[in-house]
Amino acid sequence: MKKLWPILLFCLLYPALPPVVIGAESKDDKVYVIPIRDDIMPPVLYVVRRGIKGAIAAGATTVIIDMETNGGRVDTTEELIEILDRFEGKKVTYVNKKAFSAGAFVSVATEAIYMAPGAVIGAAAPILMVPGGTGADAVPDTMEVKMTSGISALVRANAERYGHNVDVIEAMIDKTKELKIDDEVLCEKGQILTLTNTEAEKKYGADEKPLLSAGTVVTLNDLVAQLGLEHAEIVRVEPTGTEQIGAWINRISPILLMIGIIGLYIEFKTPGFGLPGIVGLAAFVIYFFGGYIAGLSSIGWGALFVLGLLLLVIEILLIPGTMIAGLVGALMMLGAIVMALVDWEPTLPAYTLPTLAQFTDSFQVLSLALIGVAILLLLLGKHFPNTGFYSQMVSQSASGVETENRAGAEKDSRLGLHGVVVSPLRPGGKAHFGDDVLDVVSQGEMIDSGTEVKIIDFSGRDAVVVSIF
Repeated sequence: MKKLWPILLFCLLYPALPPVVIGAESKDDKVYVIPIRDDIMPPVLYVVRRGIKGAIAAGATTVIIDMETNGGRVDTTEELIEILDRFEGKKVTYVNKKAFSAGAFVSVATEAIYMAPGAVIGAAAPILMVPGGTGADAVPDTMEVKMTSGISALVRANAERYGHNVDVIEAMIDKTKELKIDDEVLCEKGQILTLTNTEAEKKYGADEKPLLSAGTVVTLNDLVAQLGLEHAEIVRVEPTGTEQIGAWINRISPILLMIGIIGLYIEFKTPGFGLPGIVGLAAFVIYFFGGYIAGLSSIGWGALFVLGLLLLVIEILLIPGTMIAGLVGALMMLGAIVMALVDWEPTLPAYTLPTLAQFTDSFQVLSLALIGVAILLLLLGKHFPNTGFYSQMVSQSASGVETENRAGAEKDSRLGLHGVVVSPLRPGGKAHFGDDVLDVVSQGEMIDSGTEVKIIDFSGRDAVVVSIF
């Protein structure tokens, strides 16, 4: 058992495994090529996250972004830039035909930009879709100024950091800016700058600095050679259909949590193991699977949830009243639920804890789910026991537990039984009645362990007891 704990710890903490590079040990450098070949939406974000984690794990020296996009969501773009920033090696963008809007933002967040023949980059003004209009025509002037200011600041910061011409970037975003270099007006006020590969690599000024692009290269292999990495191990990160599935699953994460919690709650409140438990567990499996294939977390958090659930079951069925196993199990389950959507990778020896900002999405999902659960539990507690489905569900048990009518007769037979409290009633707890351990509840008063009690009534499945003096 002692030999197994390091393996268990590794499985719990390590994220989705990166691509395996066979024979990479013989190479001096490793280059990861990460595609952005669609609109910049969550599925693309998952591909980039997986590629960056793989590059870090493999000790890659260079990451090349293979870019062809019409743009995408600003929030996704900001998160994508944050992910790229985690890689400490060299980052290069290869504009393989087009990098419009958000694609231009991402390109500026790399040290060098190269372009394919006939490629274009720019047209990065933010567009807000509102009812009653389409595109920029529908954006109120004040809203447009606010959006442009925020995006411009973000992109300017990256341009300054990586040595790109800030004036060029601003002309791509803000139509009120005029771009003039060496007495040549490259973009007039009222226009949004878009550059071809030849325009972007044209040199200006006394130092003959390229406008934006470091050069035109025909293929990715040519780019690798120009970077002096022709002998490096090239790892191409390929998009998979699971990224699309992961995006869809994560969009419905609050609903999955609601179904999972309600399903397990009903299962614990009804005899045997049936449909609610199956549905609840299936919802949790899908929830953890979504986080795993999105590259957010390792499958170990799902394993941690299962372990916590087992401890909770042990507390209820085998060692009632101890509280320790149940409390530890509940904390493990809650921790697993939260961490499943936290984009965190512990790196050794530079071990770092996740920041509070990394918990934002997870906390939002959990909060929405708990609010929904509270509402549904109120409705279920009031109406569900009176439905025909509840009666049918309770009476059917794959494990041979008594039907509802039989359970009612058993309750009647237990009225007046004497027992001993095994966990303090505050007001709920457990008590021994002969060979049976029952869930009991007092009439509001607190009753200590070891106190003799008598069953006077039932509230649902819980026996109502009073102290015997």
